[in-house]
Amino acid sequence: MSRMAQIIVLARYEDEVMEPLTRYDEARTWRGRFEQIPGWFVGGWYIEFFRRSQRSGVLKDLESLPWNSPECVQVMLHDEDDDCFGLWMFRDGVLAEVEIPGTRRFHAAPPPWLADSPDPGVLFRTGQGGTPAEHSTEHVQDPCLSW
Repeated sequence: MSRMAQIIVLARYEDEVMEPLTRYDEARTWRGRFEQIPGWFVGGWYIEFFRRSQRSGVLKDLESLPWNSPECVQVMLHDEDDDCFGLWMFRDGVLAEVEIPGTRRFHAAPPPWLADSPDPGVLFRTGQGGTPAEHSTEHVQDPCLSW
């Protein structure tokens, strides 16, 4: 299924750590490779996905890297239906979404043909109108699974 998404990784002086993810690797569950953001002395990388199935597992691979300063790693995720990028940072050794003031992630019940496919939900800016009123059940509310 077509589903545009972007990821930006900001991590100061972690070029060597990110290097394996800047090469293609057919053994990965996700497709593509991170590109370094040109001209950034601190360290930034980006990747864009065109299908939902192309990105599954990318957060796990980012978590598994031997970061020198994991507390400084910031991962920004944007799914095509999000109002803005979501921010993820390391918490207890795993990447977890950081609540951004003025936003809320909503999870609608998936359609029957996607019932077993993880969905990231939708990140809405609050107070802008059009926000869904109901979440789906807790067991499908882990946006990490779809990344």
